[in-house]
Formats: sequence, C-alpha cells, structure tokens
Amino acid sequence: MSKIVEVAAAVMLRADGSEFLLAQRPEGKVYAGYWEFPGGKVEPGETVRAALVRELDEELGITVTVCSPWLTRVFTYPHATVRLNFWRVTAWQGEIGITAPLEHAAVDWQKCGKSANVAPILPANDPILKALALPTTMAITMAEIEGVERQLERLEEALNAGLRLIQVRDKGWPKAQRLWFAETVSRLARSHGALVVINDDEEIARCVGADGVHLSAARLAECTERPDFNWVGASCHSAAEITRAGELDFDYALLGPVLPTPTHPESPGIGWPEFATRLAGNTLPALALGGMQPEMLADAQSHGAHGIALMRGW
Repeated sequence: MSKIVEVAAAVMLRADGSEFLLAQRPEGKVYAGYWEFPGGKVEPGETVRAALVRELDEELGITVTVCSPWLTRVFTYPHATVRLNFWRVTAWQGEIGITAPLEHAAVDWQKCGKSANVAPILPANDPILKALALPTTMAITMAEIEGVERQLERLEEALNAGLRLIQVRDKGWPKAQRLWFAETVSRLARSHGALVVINDDEEIARCVGADGVHLSAARLAECTERPDFNWVGASCHSAAEITRAGELDFDYALLGPVLPTPTHPESPGIGWPEFATRLAGNTLPALALGGMQPEMLADAQSHGAHGIALMRGW
C-alpha cells in the first residue's frame, strides 16, 4: 500500500449550523476546478489542528478560534492515498479572502441537508455531504414509560421548536401497538420535515415509510451488510463497534453511556475523555448518548461528537 498522506480538512459552519463552505481548486493543481472542503497537507511534526489553523490562515486569510475533530476518511486517488481528517470549524476571526489573498478559484456557502449547487465535487467528499445533513440532536422515544399521549404532545412541541431527528424505540410493546405508534410518529415528523428511524425492526420501518433503521449493538454484531434504507445507524459502546458500523457503511453511530442516567444511576458512564478516545479516527458521525441535556451539545462537539441523543431531556 502507498504511503498515506495526512490532510486536515475544514468543515466551516455558520453560527447556526445551517450552511458550510466549499472551495474550488485553482488552475495548476490536481483536480483543478473541483470543489472541496478547504485545508491541506499536514506537515511533518505538525498536529492536525495546527495544520488546519495554518492552512485556513494561508488559504482564506482567517484565524480559527473554535474547532473540534469530527470524522476521518481514507480515500485513494490515482495520484495518492489520503487520510482526510475533517474538523468542524465554528468560529474564526477575519473575513474570508479579505485580510489575505484567496488561494482558491472561488468559495461558496452551501445549505446543510440540501444538494450542493456547485460541481464537480471531489468524490471523497460524498459521504461528508450526507453526514452534514444529519441533525445534531436525536430524540429517542420512551412512550412505554411516559405514556403515549404525553409523548406525542412532547414530540409535537419539540418538532415545533426545531427537532429534526427521532428514533422510535419502545421495544417492549406488542408488534401491533408498536406499529401504530411508529406510524403516528412518522406522520407527525413528516409534517415538520424531520427524519425518523425505527429501532431494530426493518419490517415496521418499511411499513410506516420511515427514513431508516437504528440497530442495537447486538444487531450490529450480527449484521453482515448494510440494511437497505436511506439512513442506517447503530448503538455502540466501543471503538471496535464504531469501526464495524463504518465498515458496513452506516451513516451514524450512538456512543455511550457518557454520563450517569436515571435508568442506571449506579453507572458513572465512560466520561468525556474516554468518549473522545473511543471516537478517535471514526469514519462516521457519532452522537453522544447517556445523561445528555440540550445545553451539552457544544461540550459534546468539542469532544468529537456530531451531536447528542436524548431519551428524557428533549
């Protein structure tokens, strides 16, 4: 295998997370005219973060103030094999191309979750564009505990407030009841443009027209190929399980429990440092699970998470 070239890639996001920046490669470079995420090669002895800061200063004329690791992908081009270390950049000083020469042919802000309106885009970035469409907060249903009426009321309140990703869990019910609830949630979610994944039941997911399925760690261990849905995720507890989900080309993973939960108050959780360690080098966006509250989103992202998953706190 050829030597892997380490590259720092910046996913620059607007303050509200609604848009990200793409840059067009200039004439004279390999793949001239193609669009990519800004960044560049990590020099010997340089950390990915340092390379990211340097490259954005050189290419865009900005000084990064807030950034965090997100995910990593290896891609083989005809001329090189590259490991793309994608970092989320959420704050910076300066205006792009104003305080220093712009090294790209052009830059353009794109809407997260929408098809890019520039082309061609470097092929290594296709999974990244989809990952950017994944909402950063997942609500996990618990109607078995809270009651159906109150759960649906809370879901509607949350959807009106901006929730766009729901996992229908409630696995203790009889099939017919679970099917009815999943159908009701899916109908409610569609009216707000939200995504719905069904926990561990592909049949119900297809019956209700859900956007995807979410596999338990046990089901992930048995899985030999990606289920045929637009969105597929899995619950993970270890780096090995996250790696397996990536090998199966899943779209996201949940990792936890990070903190103590009401269900298991005796367990301290793995904590944020261990969470970050288990995520190192992950190839797909991961949401932190266990003891999460909405105000923990920024903290989770600073430790490498794409977002958070909540059962009670949403």
